[in-house]
Amino acid sequence: MKASLQTGASISREYLVDRERTIGFMGESARVYATPMLVRDIEMTCRDLLLQHLDEGEDSVGTRVEIDHLAATLLGMTVSIEARVSAVEGRAVSFEVSASDGIDTICRCRHNRFVVDVKTTEARLMAKARKAGLG
Repeated sequence: MKASLQTGASISREYLVDRERTIGFMGESARVYATPMLVRDIEMTCRDLLLQHLDEGEDSVGTRVEIDHLAATLLGMTVSIEARVSAVEGRAVSFEVSASDGIDTICRCRHNRFVVDVKTTEARLMAKARKAGLG
């Protein structure tokens, strides 16, 4: 992890709310941004920020998401997700996140990620797979 990863580092990403990102269980006229897809987009935004500050062979995994999904976003709208590093404690990184669809603030979120060495993680997962009889 590079020294450039500091509290206050930020990123903004835009996502089109396409059909894949919407709920379908309330019918076509009520297709809105699904909370699980919002969480996915938040995680990817925060990961993108971290990747700018990680060394080769490092990546990150999500460890916590605390979200208030405040407003519905319609199919076809664009969402802007703003993420800011709120704390760096060793390899644990915390983010404050908000998202807007241009009309409403659609969420406020706290997200935690942990920086990992990819090769070490792969070895740990292979060992677990062996214990589980999967490898």
